[in-house]
Amino acid sequence: MAGDLTLSADAGWLDRHTAAAPPALAERVRPYAAGDAAPWPARLASAGCRALDHVLAHPGDRSVALDLLAADGLITLALLAQAEAAPAELAAFAAGLLVSGPAGP
Repeated sequence: MAGDLTLSADAGWLDRHTAAAPPALAERVRPYAAGDAAPWPARLASAGCRALDHVLAHPGDRSVALDLLAADGLITLALLAQAEAAPAELAAFAAGLLVSGPAGP
């Protein structure tokens, strides 16, 4: 994956919020979350979509089960990050994910 989370505030946030996850899942989430300079909630949402795209590209392949869990976790984390950053905008952010993906309207 492009980008790096090393020594960033985002890496610390991700580490704190995945500390209770099984190690294999936390490790799978991290590379998806690395990437562009988009705001953290949007970056997490985009990462979740990429993980889901990976799963959909391998229908019936059980080897991507961890990627499916990562997709779920990343979308959940995106919503949490948005709620922390701008709670008044959470509903619009969530609706944007449903309608048009992580970029929103």
